[in-house]
Amino acid sequence: MTQSTLGRKAKQQLIERFLGKKLATGAAVPGEASRVLMRTAVPESFTRFDRHPLYEKMLVPKAAADRLGLRNPFFIAHDGVAGAVTRIEGREYINFSSYNYLGLSGHPAISKAAKDAIDRYGTSASASRLVAGERPIQRELEETLAELYEVEDCVVFVSGHATNVFTIATLFGPKDLIIHDSLIHNSVLEGIRLAGSTRRSFPHNDTQALDAILAEIRGQFERALIVVEGHYSMDGDLPDLPALIDIKRRYGCFLMVDEAHSLGVIGATGKGIREHHGVAGKDVDIWMGTLSKTLAGCGGYIAGERALVELLKYNAPGFVYSVGIAPPLAAASLAALKIMQKEPERVARLHENAQRFLTLARAAGFDTGSSQGFAIVPIITGSSLKAAKLSNRLFERGINVQPIIYPAVEEKAARLRFFLSSLHTEGQIRQTIEVLKESA
Repeated sequence: MTQSTLGRKAKQQLIERFLGKKLATGAAVPGEASRVLMRTAVPESFTRFDRHPLYEKMLVPKAAADRLGLRNPFFIAHDGVAGAVTRIEGREYINFSSYNYLGLSGHPAISKAAKDAIDRYGTSASASRLVAGERPIQRELEETLAELYEVEDCVVFVSGHATNVFTIATLFGPKDLIIHDSLIHNSVLEGIRLAGSTRRSFPHNDTQALDAILAEIRGQFERALIVVEGHYSMDGDLPDLPALIDIKRRYGCFLMVDEAHSLGVIGATGKGIREHHGVAGKDVDIWMGTLSKTLAGCGGYIAGERALVELLKYNAPGFVYSVGIAPPLAAASLAALKIMQKEPERVARLHENAQRFLTLARAAGFDTGSSQGFAIVPIITGSSLKAAKLSNRLFERGINVQPIIYPAVEEKAARLRFFLSSLHTEGQIRQTIEVLKESA
């Protein structure tokens, strides 16, 4: 019996098993039967996005919100620049849902810098910087960021999330350990998953627990990376950077600090957590940050020693195979960085506003968690339903603030998350606390 005969026989047996002998007989039927077999063997749920388990899971809270008459707080269209106030469907709201910490997005000088860059370079870099070359504005931004951190060099990516993902996945692999704060951002977790490294977490801001874990398992791995945030975006608190530096030195680890919410926010002049703690830039191996918050642009960056930056420029897929940062965005972020350094009073006003909000909220009896009052203050409600209802009530009263609900946080930690800015007035803050008290 030939191999082709065996193949035909096996195919006929499959057809008979699924469709019956009648369909499997006749010279013209097997081809059609095979197509029917394939359609029959694949469940319908595997061929439709509306049957995807993630989509079906999304529909559950939506249906519950519809039954309760709650407004969907997500993807609301804002008309104009979102600062201390924003305009939604023709109505002005006091706004606490923007990362425009120093009020630099929409600043005339920054908008002009972006427009000038469009006139000179166009709206896009149009290709990867590795294959198509540099624009001077891109390198000037990187060099200025490196100077800010007092390190050798910097590289800018087009996405903040992708910066963490591809930096971690490029530098580390299956023989390495990555240990992170339990409240670390999703982008770090995705980077670890792509790297294939062993992952461990330690309780939030518990450096003693970190020390104990490393004492037990550090010797089992080649490279080891500790990852923390410079200012935690859900809770508004800071890590103990000097203790982390000590631990990474004792155990031979790299230390990575995500400054997405700390640049422009932490430190007397906004230089971040290293300014707050008075440590040298080179004491941290990998400085990461984003351009979309304080710096009024879009993208992310890695700053550190030159070897680190060169390694990423030639190997990180999110840089090598991605278009370079758009010139107008690079120009906007560079202009914002210069204004931040020139006008430290913006940082002082931000701190004053955040401390005022935190003090008044606590005095009113609200649970603000571990916030230290630099820019982020949560009002913890204890349930997703309560958070959604409170957000709706505030919106009706002219205050825009987003609920953070399960699974973004644990159900018992559901909250409203208030982002303060240097543009908020004392009157707006006091008004918001009063409305909170009346609406809770």
